[in-house]
Amino acid sequence: MPFWPRCEITPKGIRFKGLCRVCERYFGVPRQRGTSHRIYRMPWQGDPRVNIQNDKGMAKAYQVKQVLKAIERLRNESSTSD
Repeated sequence: MPFWPRCEITPKGIRFKGLCRVCERYFGVPRQRGTSHRIYRMPWQGDPRVNIQNDKGMAKAYQVKQVLKAIERLRNESSTSD
């Protein structure tokens, strides 16, 4: 199954590297990298923030959900500004 639908169906079992690629596509280069965490800049203040953590090669399920919410908000804001 492709990466994106799998994230929406079950946020468990998502590889950290795959989630990093998705985040970089939507949010650009992380402002923090090199530790077990990657923190991405958002065009808004507050939640949802995108802070993902490498947990033995996997992304944490609650962080995958945060990424999905942030992408949804980004899409909604870009569609209302058009």
